[in-house]
Amino acid sequence: MVQLEEKLEEWWARLASEYEKRTPRSRELFERARRVLPGGTTYHIRFFKPYPVFIEHGLGPRVWDVDGNEYTDYWMGHGALILGHCPDLLEEAVRKALKASSHLGYENPYALEYAELLVQVLPGVEQVRFTNSGTEANMYAVRLARAYTGRKYIIKLEGAWHGGYDALHVGVTPPYEGPESLGLPEESIKYTLVAPFNDAGAVERLVKRYEVAAIWVEPVLGAGGGIEPEPGYLRELRRIADEAGALLVFDEVITGFRLALGGAQEYYNVKADIVVLGKIVGGGMPGAGAIASRAEVMELLDQLKRPKGRERSFHGGTFTGNPVTILTGYHTVKHLADNRGVYAEFNSLWDSVRRRIQEECESRDNICWATGTGSIVGIHFTRKRPRTAREALEERWSNKVYEVMHMYMRLNGILYMTEHMAHLLPSMAHSRRDADRFIEVFASFLDEIYRLVKKGALSTF
Repeated sequence: MVQLEEKLEEWWARLASEYEKRTPRSRELFERARRVLPGGTTYHIRFFKPYPVFIEHGLGPRVWDVDGNEYTDYWMGHGALILGHCPDLLEEAVRKALKASSHLGYENPYALEYAELLVQVLPGVEQVRFTNSGTEANMYAVRLARAYTGRKYIIKLEGAWHGGYDALHVGVTPPYEGPESLGLPEESIKYTLVAPFNDAGAVERLVKRYEVAAIWVEPVLGAGGGIEPEPGYLRELRRIADEAGALLVFDEVITGFRLALGGAQEYYNVKADIVVLGKIVGGGMPGAGAIASRAEVMELLDQLKRPKGRERSFHGGTFTGNPVTILTGYHTVKHLADNRGVYAEFNSLWDSVRRRIQEECESRDNICWATGTGSIVGIHFTRKRPRTAREALEERWSNKVYEVMHMYMRLNGILYMTEHMAHLLPSMAHSRRDADRFIEVFASFLDEIYRLVKKGALSTF
């Protein structure tokens, strides 16, 4: 194993040398950025070794860096750009929004029309409130769930990411306990309980010990590795929540409008009590987020029914309901609603890609595994197929191989996040040809690994 790691390090160094030759302008900008941006980045996950490419513009499924290199993009604005970069469909929406004003600061017809559309397409939803991000939506949803149930405890799952809000910023990375950040007091997470993903029994044991307000779940783990729920798992969570008098909350920041028009609720035919939205709900514009639920839950936000501030659950925000985000979100979801059949083709394509990735892995002694569902794809270099975020990390036969693959893909014109956990969030702008190219490059990467070590050695992983 030591020898393998050394060979992977050597391979990465050779690839990095070529990368530096191709991206001198990105390197220059990164050195400048380090002086004015902590770590040289606007968000730490956008860093990859030895420095990130600085992307100048995008179109459809592709982006171009400041050195003129072209990449097929599988990150797509953190998964927000379901229709690709700069779709013609949204140009008119942006122009209309800017003519109205980038931010009116008053109630406006655009937010009303969008809320009406969301109520039509999201299962079990009667009312909506817009927020400025998925993190913010989760924050307000926690308060709402606690207000509705009169309870304090929240259950979240290992590896699930719900943004940087204090009460949910735990159980994201090993050891899956304690604060995930400096400056986050233990007291901020004292009412947050953590259970493994795909283990309904663990959740049931917690609800029997604690008065739980809500069970928080990403229906498909995103940053936790693109891991799908096992058959019946989400339905079991629904049963457990009902029997315990708790709410079931679907964080659909990633799965919303991606797996189906009605998100994971529609895709898995399981109803949530509260749905948290982000990313695609804004049509690719910043300030994208929403909370959606039935009226009896949402009325706790209603200033007419509860005129005293301390008698309702607070929600607000300067830029909530701004025309730019609202109109691009509306036109995106309206397009998807008017063309609902695109989901069958979209999911079929990426289900096929995942099967082909798995076949490439199996043909090389199961050196790796594919996870996910629909257009969420995870790739894992583990000893067995991971069913939890913990297994995706603990069962790895190498960490360096993820970095090498990321660099190899970059040099072959493919970008995704991250170099530590490979997961893809393609758009509807990606073609079958793009998918075939990804498989081709991925297969060649696996061949290169076999050139580094003997096939017999790999079979022991």
